[in-house]
Amino acid sequence: MAELVYRPVVGLAQTLFKVWDLKIDCQGSENIPRSGGAVLVSNHISYLDFIFDGLAALPQKRLVRFMAKESVFRHKVSGPLMRGMKHIPVDRKQGETAYAHALDSLRSGEIVGVFPEATISPSFTLKSFKSGAARMAQEAGVPLIPMALWGTQRLWTKGHPRNFKRSHIPITIRVGEAIEASRDKYAGAITRQVRERVNELLEAAQRAYPVRPKDADDTWWMPAHLGGTAPTPEQVREAEAR
Repeated sequence: MAELVYRPVVGLAQTLFKVWDLKIDCQGSENIPRSGGAVLVSNHISYLDFIFDGLAALPQKRLVRFMAKESVFRHKVSGPLMRGMKHIPVDRKQGETAYAHALDSLRSGEIVGVFPEATISPSFTLKSFKSGAARMAQEAGVPLIPMALWGTQRLWTKGHPRNFKRSHIPITIRVGEAIEASRDKYAGAITRQVRERVNELLEAAQRAYPVRPKDADDTWWMPAHLGGTAPTPEQVREAEAR
């Protein structure tokens, strides 16, 4: 089926990456299957993560259908694009509809992208994972592909202004080997396994990241345990509980 919207959007994104002079380091794309369904599972630190997750699949000639909150589909600009790219709207009050949509996509051989933390992590560390990705993979009989991004938070994230200037920001992407979602395992156990692997990939991406904060005012994008001034996971939980 012709991708009348997705491929032009990919071309536009790649042009913008060149204009911004982003330094993209992507490793592990060969772990994304060239055919058949799969659930792509990623950490979530930026509003732009789905673009870079999708970029990692391009060497395998795959397009990823992302699950995203329904409000994005109602926006006058992003809505037509999201629908045209066949992404999957998620209404949290009617989650079963999105789940069924994702299952249909997986069974038809699509790759479905999921952020199991559900929302951006302000601490830039992994939050707890919801089990939906594992359950979908089990039910559809497809593997889970873990991946991690680092640096995307410097472009646009929650609580900070966008930085779409020619800023030469490095973006590090790591894709891991497939994890089978056996039906004889508990979805919770598979979810823990996937989270552990995503965390390993995230730590690898952080180690490979070629720059450090320039000065004290530039430490906001580093997690506290690495010497940055991002809020700790405990501080985030306290703020969300208020």
